[in-house]
Amino acid sequence: MELRHLRCLVAVAEELHFGRAASRLNLSQPPVSLAIKELETELGLRLFDRTSRSIQLTSGGVEALRDARAVLARIESMRQHARSVAHGHGGSLSIGFISVAAYSFLPKVLRRFTGDFPDVRISLHESTTDQMLGDLESGVLDVGCIFASPLLPSTLTYQATNRDPLIVVLPEHHRLAGLARIPLERLADEQFLTFERHFGPMMFDMVVSTCMRHGFSPRIFPARQMHTIVSLVSGGIGVALVPACVEVMHREGVVYRPLRGDRTLVETGVAWRSEDDSPAVLEMIRYLPKLR
Repeated sequence: MELRHLRCLVAVAEELHFGRAASRLNLSQPPVSLAIKELETELGLRLFDRTSRSIQLTSGGVEALRDARAVLARIESMRQHARSVAHGHGGSLSIGFISVAAYSFLPKVLRRFTGDFPDVRISLHESTTDQMLGDLESGVLDVGCIFASPLLPSTLTYQATNRDPLIVVLPEHHRLAGLARIPLERLADEQFLTFERHFGPMMFDMVVSTCMRHGFSPRIFPARQMHTIVSLVSGGIGVALVPACVEVMHREGVVYRPLRGDRTLVETGVAWRSEDDSPAVLEMIRYLPKLR
């Protein structure tokens, strides 16, 4: 059975005339008559009652017509979906992200993208930069929102989206909370909340190196999530250095202050497989902010 058999069945059933059905299909009449005969032989039933003056569907033909229309509708739906995917309007997109991206560019990008491409199925996965680099290479992820990494594999392309200065998060009743800018060296005796190194090596190293430049080695209290770090600061467990974009996370009991005499920038961006020509990925990249 071929699609031409089903199209001929539908045309003849709707026209109730072989000549008109053939004209509708841009065929001559003999191929249409042959297609109906072949279909009747394959199905083992008579589809039409014919006389010299009229043609009518049999009861079996009515059932076959219903099935033929369903199959052809499904085929057309498949074609439309394929066209949609080819133009970036369908398909799926697996996006990994660090928590910092969720506080900066990612929500706005997703809002615009999903508004323009509502048929693209998006799955979000919070992760770490080093884990995402491997997942991007293996195809587990399509796009990764990451910290800038010197370990970026040659198979990936990276585009920077944000550079945020490090700022200090303090408990609201901290002795330095009233200052407009915080001299980092005056926090030398504090406990610093930051990512565990094997979960966030870049942020860990940046916090440690920034403190070292100000003359001290920080005492580290490890945590795994940015919101956990800010919550622990609120609870008086210590202080933290975070990218400025985290300030959008309003948390009772904390204050955010810029550093005095320091302009350490934290770069975040997006990576994807260089050879990935998926329309959904290519469209998503167009929505990314570009650093000036």
